[in-house]
Amino acid sequence: MSADAAQPARVTIPMLAQKKTAREPIAMVTAYDYPGAQVAEAAGADVVLVGDSGAMTVLGYDSTVPVSVDEMLMLTRAVRRGLVAPLLVGDLPFGSYEASDEDAVRTAQRFVKEAGCDAVKIERGGTTVARARAIIDAGIPVMGHVGLTPQTVTALGGYRSQGRTAESALQVARDALALQQAGCFSLVFEAIPSEATAAIVPRLDIPVIGIGAGPAADGQVLVFHDLLGIYGGHAARFVKRYADLRSTMVDGVTAYVDDVRSGGYPEAAHGYAMEPGEVERLRTLLSESPDQP
Repeated sequence: MSADAAQPARVTIPMLAQKKTAREPIAMVTAYDYPGAQVAEAAGADVVLVGDSGAMTVLGYDSTVPVSVDEMLMLTRAVRRGLVAPLLVGDLPFGSYEASDEDAVRTAQRFVKEAGCDAVKIERGGTTVARARAIIDAGIPVMGHVGLTPQTVTALGGYRSQGRTAESALQVARDALALQQAGCFSLVFEAIPSEATAAIVPRLDIPVIGIGAGPAADGQVLVFHDLLGIYGGHAARFVKRYADLRSTMVDGVTAYVDDVRSGGYPEAAHGYAMEPGEVERLRTLLSESPDQP
């Protein structure tokens, strides 16, 4: 088998559109570093999002707002090095694209040129639609994001489900349709009632990736550290734990700390040895050294 034949097929934007048409669910997961990217690759994820959620799960911020472009680029470059097949999408952080089309294009270009992204993601409808259009016109694919948008959570009244009334769900639909018309290749629906998703998705031609938006979405995304039980912070209602790695990690490090303190680590098998003659020569050299007291 040739080296090329051994490589998995790269996921493309047209392939995601085909999955929607065929009603084949799209699996998207976040990643923020090289090992996480390798896990997503090995698991066969279709799309990997370097989400600004990394501000909280990896960098320790209280929200996604403080994370900088440079910090997001650092995380994204690490993920790029660990991926082959999945489509790589980079989240543009708060404050990096809202002010003008020029800012939006400039930031998106950095994610493509410096981090190797296949596409970028931006939040909200409204004025963001114009920013999405500008980025797309510059030749960069854009994934939109409606419903609960963490970058503007204060304006939304907190981390709350959006679209719970007919009028607010209609606004979600309008934002989604506007982003589709602007040229977005896909949308994220976050924390939207399942019934609203089921009513809106058939009206869209592009794939919808849900996170707390019910089964009617064309795919699903979860945060890496949430689904694996690594993150110790609050977990949203829509999170399903597929593992409890944090407890396993704490147990492992605790066992190591206890071993060090008790003298159980390192053992002879964990070290390196010199030949006996070399040990004697070293002692002689040390004793003859003028630097010895």
